[in-house]
Order: sequence, then C-alpha cells, then structure tokens
Amino acid sequence: MNARQHAVLKAGTSQSPVLEVEKLTTSFRTSAGWRPVIRDISFHVDIGETVAIVGESGSGKSVTALSAMRLLPRDRARVEGRIMLEGRDLLTLGEAEMRSIRGGRIGMIFQEPMTSLNPVFTIGNQLAEALVLHRDLSWSAAEAEALRLMDRVRIPAAKSRLHEYPHKFSGGMRQRVMIAMALACRPKLLIADEPTTALDVTIQAEILHLIRELQREQDMAVLFITHDMGVVAEVADRTVVMFRGDMVETGATDVLFAQPAKPYTRMLLASIPQLGTMGASRGPRRFPEVDPATGVPGEGREMPPARAAGAPVVEVSNLSIRFNLPHGRVHAVEDVSFSIMPGETLALVGESGCGKSTTGRAIMRLQDPSAGSISIGGRDIAHMKARDLRGLRRSAQMIFQDPFASLNPRITVGSAIAEPMLVHGVREKRAIRDRVTELLEQVGLSPDMVSRYPHEFSGGQRQRISIARALALEPQLIVADEAVSALDVSVKAQVSNLLMDLQAEKGLAYLFISHDMSVVERISHRVAVMYFGEIVEIGPRAAVFGNPRHPYTRRLISAVPIPDPARRGTRIPAPASEEARSPIRPLDYVAPKRRYQEVSPGHLVQLA
Repeated sequence: MNARQHAVLKAGTSQSPVLEVEKLTTSFRTSAGWRPVIRDISFHVDIGETVAIVGESGSGKSVTALSAMRLLPRDRARVEGRIMLEGRDLLTLGEAEMRSIRGGRIGMIFQEPMTSLNPVFTIGNQLAEALVLHRDLSWSAAEAEALRLMDRVRIPAAKSRLHEYPHKFSGGMRQRVMIAMALACRPKLLIADEPTTALDVTIQAEILHLIRELQREQDMAVLFITHDMGVVAEVADRTVVMFRGDMVETGATDVLFAQPAKPYTRMLLASIPQLGTMGASRGPRRFPEVDPATGVPGEGREMPPARAAGAPVVEVSNLSIRFNLPHGRVHAVEDVSFSIMPGETLALVGESGCGKSTTGRAIMRLQDPSAGSISIGGRDIAHMKARDLRGLRRSAQMIFQDPFASLNPRITVGSAIAEPMLVHGVREKRAIRDRVTELLEQVGLSPDMVSRYPHEFSGGQRQRISIARALALEPQLIVADEAVSALDVSVKAQVSNLLMDLQAEKGLAYLFISHDMSVVERISHRVAVMYFGEIVEIGPRAAVFGNPRHPYTRRLISAVPIPDPARRGTRIPAPASEEARSPIRPLDYVAPKRRYQEVSPGHLVQLA
C-alpha cells in the first residue's frame, strides 16, 4: 500500500488531521510597520499523507514552515490564525511546551544544513542529544541509535565519522545528517524544507524511499517544501502552490499536473527541464521562455558550440587530493584529468562526497593538491605562491554550494557584490555602484535590495546574489558548485539561460558541478561522471546521455524522477542494500592506475 492509498484509508476514519493550518498570516516588522509575507493560508496534512508546498524562492514556503514550528523571532514576526497539531493550537502554547514538541512530535529538515548544525559539537553528539532529550535514552544507547541512523541515511564509514565535526562533511553528507536528526525521534509530522536539494539523484531516491518507509511504519504525516517538481510528482498526494505569499492553487497532485487551473502553475510546470528532451543535439540549449500571463513556453534555442581552436582555459592533469587521518587517509580525488575550452561547459556530476566540490576548490586553489598539475590560461597554479594568486581571482571565480555561508552576514549584499571590484581596483566608485545595480538586475533581483543583508533573503535569492558577485570581475572561468541547486524551477531556468547567454557573449568557460541531471543535459557541452574520487566516464553530452556505458552513469540517469504523477515509482529504485563505500584507505594504500576505453570520439569509459 502506497502513502496515498494509506491516506485515503485513514480519511475514512473519524481521526482529525495531524496538522491543520487555518487562515495563517505571518507579518514581519519593517520601518513602515507590519508587512505581511504570507496571507490567509489554509491547508491540512492527514495521517500518512504527504502534502507538498511549491513556489518560487521568496514565495513564503519556508516562512509557512517556520511559522508552524514557532521559530520566527517574536519581536520581529507576528503570526495570526490557527496552527493545529493533533488538535492543539501551537500558537497558544508556551515556549517550554513548544521545545518538547520540536524534535519530538514535529521533526524538521532545514534548507541549509551547515547553518543548522552546531560547528563546535560532533555529528554523533548532536544526533545523540536529540535522542536523550526526546526519547529518554541513556547516552550510550543514544550513540548506538545515532550510528544506526547514520547507516540508514547511507553515510559511508559511519562508525569512524560519528565523532567528526560538521565542517568535515560535504554539503550532501550534512544534509543526510539533518535528515537522520529529523527522523531520530519518530515524529508524527515531518516538515521537510528542501530535504533533497543538496543530494544527487541516487541518494535522493534512497532518501525519498526512506521517508516513505518511515511514513508507512509510523503513520507519519509529511509537509514537503520543494522547488523540484519531479520530486513533487513522485511523493506528494496533494500539492499547494504559492506565489508571493498567497496560495494560488491546491489539489490532488495528479489532477494539478494534468489540469493546472492558474497561469502561474502552468508556468511552473512548463519550466521543468525533462531528461531526454535534447535528443542528439550536440550543444547546450536555452530553457524555453515562458509567457507569465498564459504559462505557455516558447522555444529554447540552440546555443553556440564551444570554440574548438585555441588553448584550453583550464587543464587538469593527474590531480589527486588526499586528507590524512590518525588511522588512514581519505582519497577524495584520485588521478583526475580534463580540460575546458573557451566558451565550453564541462559538467561534473556524481554522488555527494565523490570529490566534485573538492576538485572545484582545487582549481581555485582553495584546496592544495596532493599530486598533479592545474593550469589556468597557461599558468601552473598548483604550486603558485599566495601573492601571485590574487591575479588568478580576476580570471577565475567560484559560485559556492552554500550561499548563506559564502556571504558575509555583517555587510549588505551591495557591498558584497562591490567588494571584488574595489579590491582589484577595476572601476571607479561611481561606476561600481552602477555595475552592482546592473548585476542585480541580470540575476533577476531588484536594485532596491542593494542595502539589505543576507539573512533578509530566501535561499534561492542568496544564490542569485552569489552568482552576481562571481560575475563582477568578468572572469574567463567560473567554477559553479551547485549554482542552481537552491533555485526553484522558473528561476533555475532564468539563471541557467543567463549563464549560457553570458558564455555566448563573453566566451566564458564553466566547470558546472551539479547533481541535477536534467539541467546538466541542457546546459553542458561535455559531461564527466565522478565516482569515489575518480572520473569513470567523460565525453560529449549527447554521447554520455544517449549511450551511457559505465554502470554508475546508467544508475545516475535511471534515478532521475520524472515530473509525471502517472509514472510515479517507475524510475526511483529501492535503496541499495550493500554498505555504503568509504573513501578512507590505509596509509600505505596505493591507488591502482586506471585504464580507459574510447567508445566513440571523445567518449572515454573507465575499464573495470
């Protein structure tokens, strides 16, 4: 019995919903008075049911969840209406009662795992603390349960990583820890705010399977906040569509996908990139522009091919990166080689923790290589002195995976975007102000946002600010580490089109690190697939997607959720039963030299 059938069965009983939100209005205090950011929202989540809230970044999705959890600052936020949890109005409870409910009756997976985990405590300590507080376990029993939970969300070498700190985990691994923490106390309601944003499609499939499994076991209700319409089609029984603080449409997910009533809903659905729509096209293609009045998409035109002549912007040869541990060594990147031509996008895809971000950071010399060479514009940067790296920053910029952590919370976003230009002295101050305004408009933000601080923006808006900052110095190379992962579908299309237009105009080279295979298919010229620190397949986009030869590449492509509720469950596999592999090796381990076979021009596959 699936979650939806289970919910229908439960609906036949006299039990009330687990969560019932009635006429919810949340306002924030501003200099001009109280400003409502969500208005008159009503919905309910029944036992065993999954309800998805979708909409653009800044539409009020996360504010709705934070209102339900009573996590908004009382002096700056006002919440009106009713929020009923199992018949109790949460807005009438004292703070002590709410503390017992948070993490106990309600679990929440937050949008940004690094800012949700305490950097001074180990992962095991933070997991065990919740179990001690809410399930009354002894500390030793709580640590054993924490280890079991880490294994269940497939964190490799969980036993050895139990006592590590959050900064040693990749973004995807931290998100898995947050999922384990939210599920630790077997809540009656799980609020999942973008729970799979930082995860690759294979792990996403396993996590969605895990949530559904626990939902069946515990009659758990799930409020699922996401911008991924493929995930909505896969998991949601009902869907609530929000736009600028208003609920514009709600209904059964299959009906809403088949017959959307509102133009905005039609626009959201039309913006979804679908795997397999590129055919044999050799190069990138812009996302189709969607008419906001009708929700009807136009044509997505082909982009120019990469420049075949001239020298590569980036050349990486036999790159290896290792991290020493007391009793072993992490082989994060092992013998990786590739190049990127002017005007070319090389997409780097693979599981969280496979070494994608570490490779990107090494190219920016934010991580020192253990072996191999990296050249940008013909200059070897692998052993470049610190004083010489300043010039590198003008020709190469990075869009980081976590937009909140990469923005200084103490300075306005206008100052953050202007700072690189001031440091490098590329423009006069008056011209810099104009350039900041231009960049904000380019990434779809209003110029009057220039004086706001990072915490005043949604996750998707912060990512757009990070992109604007990376473009400020007009670099030759941009390392885009999950640059569009935090964006909703319509803004993802806009920003992807922006990146492609800038590439066509300026000949930019992109290393596009991503787990979103549908976006990768549309935006890339070539694709490199990483698995446990090694490139297992690399080649032209059409060859890799049209004729994947390595088993892991086939697994990645087959796990992509299809944005069609009628095909629910047809592509998401059951979770892998084997223990998650670990990149930790003995100190005397020597990695084998890998061999590759060229199966078609430029299409290389690692031999077993």
